[in-house]
Amino acid sequence: MRSDFAAAAKFYEQVAQSSAKPLGTGMEPRPTEGPSFSDFLKQAGTETVNSLRQGESQTIQGLAGKAELSDIIAAVSQAEVSLQTVVAVRDKVIAAYQDVMRMSI
Repeated sequence: MRSDFAAAAKFYEQVAQSSAKPLGTGMEPRPTEGPSFSDFLKQAGTETVNSLRQGESQTIQGLAGKAELSDIIAAVSQAEVSLQTVVAVRDKVIAAYQDVMRMSI
C-alpha cells in the first residue's frame, strides 16, 4: 500500500511541475503544412472566374458556329456549378461570421 501512495505522490509532483510551466495564449503561429486558407480561397476564386470565362467563350464560339452544342452545354454547366459552389461557400462563411458575432464573451 505504501508504494501506491509513493507513486501517487510522484505523479502529483510531475503534474505540478508540468503545470508550473507557462501556458501559451493559443495565438502562437503554427507550422504550415500546405497552402494557407487565403491561398486556397484565392486559387478557388481564380478557377471559378476561369470556368465562367470558358463558358462565355464557348457560348460566343457557338453563336459564331465554331463550337459543338455539347461542348457549349458542358462549359456552361461547369460554369454554373462553379458559381453555385462559390455562392454556397459565401453563404456558409457569412453564417459562421454571424454565429461568432452572436457569441457572448
